Amino acid sequence: MAIRGELFTTQVTLDKRNYFFNVKENRNGDVFLQIVESKIKDGEDDRRAIVVFSEDMKKFFAGMDESLKFIEKEEKERAKARAEKKAAKEAKFGAQADGDSAPAKKIYRRKGESRLVAEKRAAKKDTRIHVVSKRKTSDLTEY
Repeated sequence: MAIRGELFTTQVTLDKRNYFFNVKENRNGDVFLQIVESKIKDGEDDRRAIVVFSEDMKKFFAGMDESLKFIEKEEKERAKARAEKKAAKEAKFGAQADGDSAPAKKIYRRKGESRLVAEKRAAKKDTRIHVVSKRKTSDLTEY
């Protein structure tokens, strides 16, 4: 038996957190799993631990499996909803002509310009718009 009754330990590092899964044995010979989360917060090591005894592990992991199944199902439903939303948007506004998945170019209209004129202008190769300030240079003050 190792120090502090450790029989087995493994570490998982995710982003700024470390998780330790320690299988330990206490003085009475009871085997348990200790899960420790460690992260650095405000320059200090913040550690939190939970303990699951061997007789409760099946129920604990059954609950964990149920939670994982729910998360996977929820992710699939969200992906399906995103795909349906994208298909509806493409049906409404039309898919890209060249098959490119890049978003459509946004067309800005000038004051008093019709939508058709703006689309024709945007279809040209050079679609830059020159914006001129309405302020007079005499209105600006120097600091």
